[in-house]
Amino acid sequence: MVTVPAIQRDVVVVGASAGGVEALRALAGSLPADFPAAILVVMHLSPGSRSALPLILDRAGPLPAFPATHGAPLQPGVIHVATPDRHLLTDDGSLVLTRGPTENGHRPAINATFRSAAVTAGPRAIGVILSGTLDDGALGLRSIVDRGGLAVVQDPVDALYAGMPENALALVDAECVLPAAEIGPALDKLVRRPVEEAAAPQLSAALLLEDRIARDGVRLGSVVPDEDLPPSGFTCPDCQGALMEVDTAGQYRCRIGHAWSAEALLGAQDTEFQRALWTALRSLDEKASLVRRLRRDSEHRNHGMLADRYATTAKECAEAAETLRKFLFSLSADPDSEVETSP
Repeated sequence: MVTVPAIQRDVVVVGASAGGVEALRALAGSLPADFPAAILVVMHLSPGSRSALPLILDRAGPLPAFPATHGAPLQPGVIHVATPDRHLLTDDGSLVLTRGPTENGHRPAINATFRSAAVTAGPRAIGVILSGTLDDGALGLRSIVDRGGLAVVQDPVDALYAGMPENALALVDAECVLPAAEIGPALDKLVRRPVEEAAAPQLSAALLLEDRIARDGVRLGSVVPDEDLPPSGFTCPDCQGALMEVDTAGQYRCRIGHAWSAEALLGAQDTEFQRALWTALRSLDEKASLVRRLRRDSEHRNHGMLADRYATTAKECAEAAETLRKFLFSLSADPDSEVETSP
């Protein structure tokens, strides 16, 4: 009788965004001190920020949490936290930090870390999606599942922002869907459960390409030949280059390598639209101020007709500016635009 060797799931990758600090704190607080797998945590961070997330998670539970450093070993029972402006990847049991192209406007990006775990750990990986808006992490989580790994998702009802959990559940069949405080014990059971080793599904060329871009960037200015992936008709918000559709689920890349999901692209276009409206508002306010000055100068020179014309123009500008200002203030702020990670 042939004995099939067993493997342990020893790499847990966790992605979060808006509302994710609370969820991550709850998860870290529910993990046991002898948790036998390495944990990689990725949260959307501003490039120039100093993240307090490692300190927050270190205080939240029994496991030590550290900012990830390039080349450091992937240690069981340790929470490795992504740092600002670097993708967090894995390679041969060690951490890799890169400045690969942004994905959905973010670096670190959750998809990049999840794809890396799918490539390097295969069925040994578990992907966890927590609170956040939009859909970063959903395609990466699908990559993990496609390679024989497991998906765990925070219950959207429990999440402060349900977008990321809902989008993940739309793409994969999750092993567990739980409140954040219950995910730790579930992970502990999953990583301790021996799994019969089997050949992981073959790595697709598309997955390898996406992982290579996150690791090495794009050389020679081209992701793939145009005849293979024709332009989508959309432009990249980061560099204004043509975007090509690289996944039927709605994933786009430009020649520079910037990646966008359909939802993130829509959000970026909304941001550009709002920026254009704020510019228009500023121009209206400045025009109103200028024509008021011209009206006063005309009145001092006794140019009555010209002063009346300037007064009419000033009134029209002020009315248009007020209408535009009310519309802009009625728009809700994007909770993903700035993620709070204070203790």
